[in-house]
Amino acid sequence: MVSSPQPRDISMSFQDHFSADSAGYKAFRPVYDDGLAALLAKDLPGHALAIDVGCGNGQFSVHLADHFDQVIAYDGSAEQIKHAEARPNIDYRVGTAEALDAAPESVDLITAMQAAHWFDLPAFYHAADRVLKPGGRLALVGYGLMDLPPELEAPFLHFYRDIIGPYWPADRAHIETRYSKFSFPYAEDPDPGYALTADWSVEQLINYMNTWSSVKRATRQLGANPLDAYAPTLRQAWGDVETRHIRWPLFMRWGRKPL
Repeated sequence: MVSSPQPRDISMSFQDHFSADSAGYKAFRPVYDDGLAALLAKDLPGHALAIDVGCGNGQFSVHLADHFDQVIAYDGSAEQIKHAEARPNIDYRVGTAEALDAAPESVDLITAMQAAHWFDLPAFYHAADRVLKPGGRLALVGYGLMDLPPELEAPFLHFYRDIIGPYWPADRAHIETRYSKFSFPYAEDPDPGYALTADWSVEQLINYMNTWSSVKRATRQLGANPLDAYAPTLRQAWGDVETRHIRWPLFMRWGRKPL
């Protein structure tokens, strides 16, 4: 059983790095696929209810909706929720991961996609344990840097580490360590080695980089977007190829609440 955390003001703990560009976040982030939803929905006590926390604009919630009777999708940003794709069986709510509003032992699956590093984990684990059914699954999923060919990797990493590295929020470090420093409340299943893929142009890559919280923070502090000045370097390294196949390896901490 997950122990109860010390009381705290959860409303003050939400870190909103994405409301300012919620439309860009929806348009330019990597896209989850149904195969990942099917993997997480496999071998559960039932498929009545899933909760997707830190759902953004519902990028993964819509895939869960194909596997569960109902999905509750939470995000702390009202702007992100406003851009979510409506589905009859998705209940989008503005709220934090640490305050899940569901009946005790009523939920088959809880997912956090590229979001758990922003949470107050002890409070979230306590809330998740309360609402999960025995045998229900908790899954924290994330992705870090994409795999790139050598001619792109060096200039990309220079921008990522050297130019906007100082502007990443501190919790971004958990992405770098693939959530390996997180505690986890249940016995864990092996990481399945899943990956997201896309065929992108160089402009799609640049638009994706513009959604990074570090770029937003650097722009505010510097008074200009550093990616605007660096984009020609990326375009030159990209070359004359119209599109390239890009791959984001996922990492996953997942397991079931004991029966």
